[in-house]
Amino acid sequence: MAKTNPFEFLQQVRAEASKVTWPTRRETVVTTVMVLIMVTLASLFFLLADKVLSLGVGLVLGIGS
Repeated sequence: MAKTNPFEFLQQVRAEASKVTWPTRRETVVTTVMVLIMVTLASLFFLLADKVLSLGVGLVLGIGS
């Protein structure tokens, strides 16, 4: 790999950073809301699955009252 001096490196970094397209504020908000909704749904699913499995194991082992 060819070595570049720090000045060339910084120029290359600046050139690459200028190619980045940042999301708009609206896109960021929509994505954040979608992530929160999916986290909530996943947590409810795993809570329900845990309760069902706990009940099933309790009945099989005879510990459930």
